[in-house]
Amino acid sequence: MNKKLSTIFAAAVACVTFGAHAQEAKGDAKAGAGKIAMCIGCHGIPGYQASFPEVYKVPMISGQNAGYIASALQAYRKGDRRHPTMRGIADSLTDQDIADVSAYYAGQVPQGGAPAKASREPSAQVAQLLQKGACVSCHGESFSKPIDPSYPKIAGQHPDYLFAALKAYKAGGGANGNAPVGRSNAIMAGIAKQFSNAELKALAGYLGSLDGELQVVPQSRFR
Repeated sequence: MNKKLSTIFAAAVACVTFGAHAQEAKGDAKAGAGKIAMCIGCHGIPGYQASFPEVYKVPMISGQNAGYIASALQAYRKGDRRHPTMRGIADSLTDQDIADVSAYYAGQVPQGGAPAKASREPSAQVAQLLQKGACVSCHGESFSKPIDPSYPKIAGQHPDYLFAALKAYKAGGGANGNAPVGRSNAIMAGIAKQFSNAELKALAGYLGSLDGELQVVPQSRFR
């Protein structure tokens, strides 16, 4: 492993520790079902698209790891992830609310689960990019079984959202961020900055084409 990747994975240990602390509240999926009114207007509509700062489908969060959802909401609340809408929502939630909502969405895994390995082979170009970014090391061979629950499942996620997220990591976040919707994450920043936007788009396209556990569960009514 080269020196740069060694530094990135050293930072991973710190981020895993943060993810554990972010989930000290024990989630209750049943309670979470009554706390998702602000979520379903975007995440409960198939094909719903965000329009700021660019147009892309909002991420599928049904079937996502509870640890990742919780850590993401905590990051929006702290300002490590810059997004005005999500910051406002996260600010309105207590730690217990975050744990409950995370547990609710994590429980919506489709029957059958994810394959043990990626459901299709990447092109030669994408295979090189995946190796360069060491993506399997954190997200697993199927990209749906990450090594830590505070990391996201990414197989089958909307490609345009993945592309927007990767660019946000590349831009950075927090006090020193370079973009109004940047993300502060030592691991992903170090990885994303290795790639051009065209390469990030190629990665996102491949990952989004895979079979995974993420889905949109349509809501029968708004609450």
